[in-house]
Amino acid sequence: MPAVYATDPARSRGRLFDEGPSRYRSPFQRDRDRIIHSTAFRRLKHKTQVFVEHEGDYYRTRLTHTLEVAQVARTISRVLRLNEDLAEAVALAHDLGHPPFGHTGEDALADVMAPFGGFDHNAQAVKIVTTLEAKYARFDGLNLTWESLEGIAKHNGPVTGALPFALEAYNARNDLELGSHAGGEAQVAAVSDDIAYNNHDLDDGLRAGLFAVADIEQLPIVGPAFAQVDAQFGELDPTRRRFEGLGRVFGIIVGDVIEESQRRIADLAPQSVEEMRHAGHPVVYFSDRMWDDIKVLRAFLFDNMYRAPQVVETRKTSAKVVTDLFAIFMERPDLMPDEWGMITHEDEQAKARFICDYIAGMTDRYALERHANLMGTPAPRRMLGG
Repeated sequence: MPAVYATDPARSRGRLFDEGPSRYRSPFQRDRDRIIHSTAFRRLKHKTQVFVEHEGDYYRTRLTHTLEVAQVARTISRVLRLNEDLAEAVALAHDLGHPPFGHTGEDALADVMAPFGGFDHNAQAVKIVTTLEAKYARFDGLNLTWESLEGIAKHNGPVTGALPFALEAYNARNDLELGSHAGGEAQVAAVSDDIAYNNHDLDDGLRAGLFAVADIEQLPIVGPAFAQVDAQFGELDPTRRRFEGLGRVFGIIVGDVIEESQRRIADLAPQSVEEMRHAGHPVVYFSDRMWDDIKVLRAFLFDNMYRAPQVVETRKTSAKVVTDLFAIFMERPDLMPDEWGMITHEDEQAKARFICDYIAGMTDRYALERHANLMGTPAPRRMLGG
């Protein structure tokens, strides 16, 4: 039974373009399905988190990360009696706006777009689901419900100050009330994102040999989790021990979020989703102690993974690919694919945003391939199946 503070699909604020109800699905189930069937969602398969896609098949991609986030979001929302379908929809869409090469690509696009209104991946996700996914007969985008759009735009909290252009443009048509927190379901999606990437970055870093299990056993949360595994199973194959240990880390953090969120909900005693939005702070979140431990974990990953020499070198190469592509297309927009159409914008800002949308939609491998083709350099061997 959903709680009174859960988002009720029967009371959804609706879609920008009215379509009437579905016979078999709730509005949020419909949103979820449209997201899964979108082109942008499929492209997540070949967009990476930290490592460039061609470097190894066993590292997380944006797609595998997104599926992990959705799994955690379903678990937490179910226990908290929130709307599981809405939490899942926001989780599945939360990374749609990421360009190739993870945060490196985002930073590079933000730099080149600074004179033209900037770039933000959450705002780009809103643009994708409201404009760029142009396949339906009656509207551009996916025509998602107001609640799903709100969650995509501000699952990380209120959006204040100067708005990214893509978000400002849509918000002028359909006010997403950016100054408040989102409903509980989007808060679940945000915290699930934090849980998933911290855990899988530890796993990917171990697989890449950037650090060893002995190194992370010195960390809070991780050390006690591995100690529990050793106490229960004794000597284990290293692979099994790593999987068991990281699985417990995952479970400990999820359990903390559930217990802390239950405490916050009890203190707030919200009687509606609006009271969740206007609590003035996240209602679904980590305990203070857990958040302190997670900051230690993040600092370790920053020093030992994100700043690792091979990762730094990859970041430099990736940033150059994005920067070069933007400069080439600004000078020669006719080199863009025919399906994007010839750019006739005399306005440099409009042209830049058009090119930005094209680059942001690229997968890692497509960006590398286009760059190699335009620059006359060989593409990475693994990318071509070598």
